[in-house]
This record gives sequence, structure tokens and C-alpha cells, in this order.
Amino acid sequence: MQNIPRIFFDADLEVNKKLPVDKNVVHYLRRVMRRNDCLVFNNGNEFNASLSDDDKFIIIGNKTEHIDPSNDLTLFFAPIKKIEDLLNMTTQMGVAVLQPVITKRTVANHINWERQLKIIKEASEQSGRNSIPKLLPPIKFEDIKFDDTFVVADERAGHGMSVQDNVCGVKKILIGPEGGFSPEEFEKMKDVKSMSLGKTILRAEVASVVAIAKVLNK
Repeated sequence: MQNIPRIFFDADLEVNKKLPVDKNVVHYLRRVMRRNDCLVFNNGNEFNASLSDDDKFIIIGNKTEHIDPSNDLTLFFAPIKKIEDLLNMTTQMGVAVLQPVITKRTVANHINWERQLKIIKEASEQSGRNSIPKLLPPIKFEDIKFDDTFVVADERAGHGMSVQDNVCGVKKILIGPEGGFSPEEFEKMKDVKSMSLGKTILRAEVASVVAIAKVLNK
């Protein structure tokens, strides 16, 4: 199965189904990869597939035994300048839901989310997922409904402050913006579980990966 192209299809997949195929996919398979077979995936399932002789359809074959490595985590994150890196890496880490959050110090306010969805799909194809994360519309920090399944990555640990390390039962991770959370935001989160990401100050995209790994390895 190595080196077989993997392609996400936003459609219900089933054996022997014929799906209309985009010309970019045809070009990728015929001209770039120089083959007509591939793997297609969606909703946690993966199938063998191939191009029709007229290059108009993808014909779905048998279902593979590949198990979706995705997890059930939701990542709440402030949009950053290197948003593509953050989304690419966290998609590879298997998160189920990506929730942008506009905080007081968020500086990247003009994100092309359609472009970011393309990045997410490509990262899912590359990383062997059988599903893509759900990308939700941005919300304001004030609208987050904190509960006991949340943990906030507390950058104050990098400034020598003692931070409680509690990731038990966590399903939702909150990562701050490039400038960190404001004092008012920290005050609102005073009763929320927190975790340290070490003694150094990490970039938001790196902090996201470290936080996800820490929760998954709890």
C-alpha cells in the first residue's frame, strides 16, 4: 500500500460507486503520479479506487482494513500568522475538531478559511487519516463554554510560574495567540484545568502539537 495516492472525497463512499472526478485529481494521478489507482477516504473509511478509462469518474473498489488513526480531541486555538503550519501539524496529530478563537491579543484576523480547508484536506491525505477534522467558524474567547473536559496550555510556566498539570479527562485543548492570553482571560480561566508545556516559550503552532501529544499520552 505504500506510495499509493490518498484522496479525500466529500461524499458517501461505498463499493462499486462511481464519483465524478475533478480535473486536478486526474492530472495528479495521470501526470504526476503516473498511475490510475488510488485510495479514497471519508467518514473514517478508506477504499481502493481507480480512474475510469475516460477519466471522468473514480470507481470505488473494496474497503481496506486501514483503521482511522484520528482521535476525539477538539483544539481551540487563536489564529496566528503561521496558521497553515498550525493546521497542517495538528491535523497530522489526528484532532477531530478545529475551533478558531478570537482572543484579546489575536493579530491574525483576516484568514482565508477556504484556503485553510485545503491545507487540512492535504494534511489528512498525507498523514493516513480516514477522515478530516471539522473546521468550525471562529468564535470570541468570551463565548467559550468552559467545562471539566477543557485544559489550557499555560505559557506562564515558561516564565517560571508554577502551573498545575492536569490533563485527566481532557477532550478540549485551548492554545493562546502569539502574544499570549491577557490577564483578564487568565482570570476567567482560573478554575480551568491547565498544563505546562515546559520551561521555554513555544510558538503557538509548536505548542499545539506538544499539548496534543501530552494529552494523548496521559
